[in-house]
Amino acid sequence: MIQKIEHIGIAVKDLNHSNELFKKLFGKDHYKVEAVESEGVSTSFFMLGETKIELLQATNEESAIAKFIDKKGEGIHHIAYAVDNINSEMERLKAEGFEILNKEPKYGADNKLICFLHPKSTNGILVELCQERDT
Repeated sequence: MIQKIEHIGIAVKDLNHSNELFKKLFGKDHYKVEAVESEGVSTSFFMLGETKIELLQATNEESAIAKFIDKKGEGIHHIAYAVDNINSEMERLKAEGFEILNKEPKYGADNKLICFLHPKSTNGILVELCQERDT
């Protein structure tokens, strides 16, 4: 079951510049920078209460973030929701008619298992499901 908004992903062209911009906006620094090579991105996280803001910069021209920025420019890329069991949530949502973009969960940033729902099945919003990975 979906528990809460885990983070909001924002596509950016320049992670260093955007870190400074959002540091000024939020009045605090990011707490983590992490590369996710499988997705072709570098990420940076800010914590606001219980919600995170994830900045995403493409590390190659073929990444989803590079394509998103080419098509739409910088801005909100996705909303991520925390789930307690990603596999059962994927099955539940598939049965409800949502289009799941991943056959299996994959490793994402911030120690998460993730999958995405196609925006055409969620009123134009790219939805990410996140489950904390066992360490």
